[in-house]
Amino acid sequence: MNTILIVGASGVIGEAALGHFASATDWDAIALSRRTPEPVANRNFRHVSVDLTDPRACHEACTKLHDVTHVVYAAVAEKPGLLAGWSDTNQMEINLSMLKNLIDPLCGAAPGLRHVTLLQGTKAYGVHVGHQMLVPARERAPRVVHENFYWLQEDYLRAKAQVRGFAWTIFRPQVLVGAAWGAAMNPLLALGAYATLRREEGRPFSYPGGEFQLIELVDAALLAEAFQWAAESANAAGETFNITNGDVFSWRDAWPALAAAFGVELGPDEPMRLVDYLVPRAQLWDRIVQREGLRPIGLLRLLGESHHYADILLRMDARSISRPNLLSTIKLRQTGFAACRDSEEAVVRWIHEMQHRRLIPH
Repeated sequence: MNTILIVGASGVIGEAALGHFASATDWDAIALSRRTPEPVANRNFRHVSVDLTDPRACHEACTKLHDVTHVVYAAVAEKPGLLAGWSDTNQMEINLSMLKNLIDPLCGAAPGLRHVTLLQGTKAYGVHVGHQMLVPARERAPRVVHENFYWLQEDYLRAKAQVRGFAWTIFRPQVLVGAAWGAAMNPLLALGAYATLRREEGRPFSYPGGEFQLIELVDAALLAEAFQWAAESANAAGETFNITNGDVFSWRDAWPALAAAFGVELGPDEPMRLVDYLVPRAQLWDRIVQREGLRPIGLLRLLGESHHYADILLRMDARSISRPNLLSTIKLRQTGFAACRDSEEAVVRWIHEMQHRRLIPH
């Protein structure tokens, strides 16, 4: 029996990974997060509550994790507003120390540790610091020289794995969609809140972004499937993989499908910053929550930093179609993982899941 530790189990990635492995045969799942993750239907899992910035708490928690054979490390520390934090050296050091605080004592406590999965993203290609990505971006490209906690974590993990003898795999997903609330980067949270508040005010679900842009999405459930493949495939050891749903996506063109899923009326485009629209309506949100019987989660707590992330994606000020940031997934497919998703269908499915969880109204 394999035992997998899902680190950051209440986030978009961790929650999907926990749901997948807790339902998979021959796997026991342990969730590690400060907040209790969402329940998994008809399956039990252990939950360990710990603050990864506290090395003493991590050491104590690891004494109870002797049976762990695999790790999915999906925890991340972000700063308010997101964008400035991506170039902040203090934030980079925090993310490195969080990984070390867990892996160092776990290596001593879990003699059967065999594999660690680590997450990066398109910031590995320097897009957030103005570097022009090749189309498509490929994993074999040299590192883009810039400060990034990805490199700090990767270098640490490589060195630790060489000494300790476990395998590792790194995934670089594109824009993720799921149903986890309080997440730093789940755009569906912000769009769900926006749709709900617009309807409450008797206003249409107008597209708040700028000119059409082409992107790629990743269904968090697809990423979870890839984690299991990497954990079981020798071909994935010591490799870095881009991952996407396999198609392309435009928020602008998918807007009618989103409106139908949210149950709201479309309206003419109305470019705006969702941060400016949502934040002042926190009290209105509370009234909706009470009337509709939603889970009693305040608006800002629900959103995490996802309203800032949605604004980055929707690009309110974009007046022209720009060079897209697209990833090649050929390496992943040729190595052995070829599953895919229809991105629009995935978005709609996660919206319905958010409604089912009473995070937003039906």
